[in-house]
Amino acid sequence: MIRAFVGIPMPENVTAALQAQQAGLPVGRAVPPENFHITLAFLGEHPMPRVEDVHFSLDAIVAPAFELTLEGIDFFGGERPRIIHAAVRPEPALTHLRARVLEAARSAGIPLPRERFNPHVTIARLPPVIAPEDAHRLRAHVGARAGFLCGPFPVSGFTLYRSRLGRSGAHYEEMAEYRLEGAPA
Repeated sequence: MIRAFVGIPMPENVTAALQAQQAGLPVGRAVPPENFHITLAFLGEHPMPRVEDVHFSLDAIVAPAFELTLEGIDFFGGERPRIIHAAVRPEPALTHLRARVLEAARSAGIPLPRERFNPHVTIARLPPVIAPEDAHRLRAHVGARAGFLCGPFPVSGFTLYRSRLGRSGAHYEEMAEYRLEGAPA
């Protein structure tokens, strides 16, 4: 079985800017820079033939290249935040691409739930319980980065990833890359 997802990798200059936002993290585990991405669809675990079917469906997607901007650092998880992320400024071309990716995955037999799309780049994962003094320092850390702005940067394609879970977190392996229309070769 292969645990897979479809995402947009971050260019080097954006990765460097995101790493700077991780500096001084008082609590939690920083996401390795090679794992920075925007998830378009989490596919779950499937046998290789099904993942190959998804690959062929994704390869048929025709969508234009576009630009994105990251804007603000914040928490996800409500009262007990689980991650720190960089938010993605709304972009209709991103929403369109995600819809095409979901359509391609479903046509390949992947059952995907209907859920709200909240594009982001995860930069840190937090423990389930945070001591009050650490919570205060963590809020200050994130609050100081609320005005983060990075971009616009070009999105010339998207990637099918394999995710392998391990003791030190997830390791992502690129399985296939897909170019968008108008993207430089």
